[in-house]
Formats: sequence, structure tokens, C-alpha cells
Amino acid sequence: MAEGKPIFAALMAVQAELKAPKGQHNSFGKYDYRSAEDIIEAVKPLLKDNGLFLNMSDDIVLIGDRYYVKATVKVVDVVTGESVQTSALAREAAQKKGMDESQVTGTASSYARKYALNGLFAIDDNRDADTDEYARQTSQSAAGARSQRNAYPSKGSTNDELRSKAMHTLSKEMQRVGASGEEVSALCGVKFGKTNSRDLSTGELSKLAANLEAWIAEQMGGGK
Repeated sequence: MAEGKPIFAALMAVQAELKAPKGQHNSFGKYDYRSAEDIIEAVKPLLKDNGLFLNMSDDIVLIGDRYYVKATVKVVDVVTGESVQTSALAREAAQKKGMDESQVTGTASSYARKYALNGLFAIDDNRDADTDEYARQTSQSAAGARSQRNAYPSKGSTNDELRSKAMHTLSKEMQRVGASGEEVSALCGVKFGKTNSRDLSTGELSKLAANLEAWIAEQMGGGK
């Protein structure tokens, strides 16, 4: 990195050049995904070219009655010492088949680091339901449904409102546990025989939101 180059300019260059392919495959949901290790492998040469050092650390934090792994990812300018960092949380599953406690914590750490790396290096999958694009699409669908209700009033309006609330709850839960749209779509197929969450009934949406963390934990047992 040229002397005097601001760290944000260097980070912007890394973000612009970074290509982090989905190098892992989940046989449970039959989809490809990128791991924290995939991102790190892809970004290291770019960090070197731009004079940046990558540091990652974890803390265990207690929120309410549950423990979370808080991953912090920081890039440091090796000349000036300036730094930029992001953090992400992943809640340890209460139970995880076939894993001891250290493995459960390690899985949560890897998951939290992945999403902290995503935030720092502006990695985004538009099809994932925890992105702004998905939220816009959901809002547009809800707006269309409201327009239809206004044109043809019916007692189904209450059901539509309940469904909208269930979708919102699911979206919030996905953000909390860091679940991607691909993971949720896979669960929709396995648990309900549906293509994606938009095909679920209101009751199924509520059930998915309530069990999302546990079902994701089962899925991660197959590799996340």
C-alpha cells in the first residue's frame, strides 16, 4: 500500500477485488456455501497487496440466559496502525448431536466469524433472506397483497396480517441466528416439502421461526 493511503481506501480496494467463491457443499440441503475459511483464503493476497493485516478474536458474552460467541474481525494498516473492525454474534446451540461442548463453541465461532467477515468485506448474497433486497421483495409482496385487500375487502384481511407478522418474525429470527435464505429454503423442503418460505402457510411460518435455531443446528451437524 502506498505511504499515506487512507485505510478506508485500501479496504475499498480489497472489497472491490475480492471474489469469495462458495467452496463448500451442504449435502443436507443440497446447496453450496462459503465458509469463513473460504473468505480468508481469498482475501489474504489482497490484504498483503494493500498493506493490511487481518486479526480475528472471539469473546463469550452472556445475553439474557444464553451464551453467544462474539467474533471481531479487524484489518490494521501495517504502516500507520489505523484499523477498521466489525463484529457478529452467534448463539451456541443448547444441544448439538454428536458434538462435545468445545465443538459446539467452535462451530458458533466459525459461524460468527463468517458473518463478521461478510460485514467487513461487503460480501452479500442477494438471494439470502437476511439481505435488504429480500426485505424489499417481501415488502413489495406485502404491499401488493394490501392493494388487493383494499380493492376487494374480505374477512381474509386478518389472516393476511397474521401471515405478514409471521414472515416478519421469521426474518428477524434469521438475522438473529445468521441463517441464509438457502439454508431456510432447504429446511422448507425437508420439514414441509415446500420450495421456500413464501410457499409456507402462516402456521408453518410460525413453526419454522420457532424451531429455526434447532433445525439449523441439525443442519450444521452435516457441515456449515
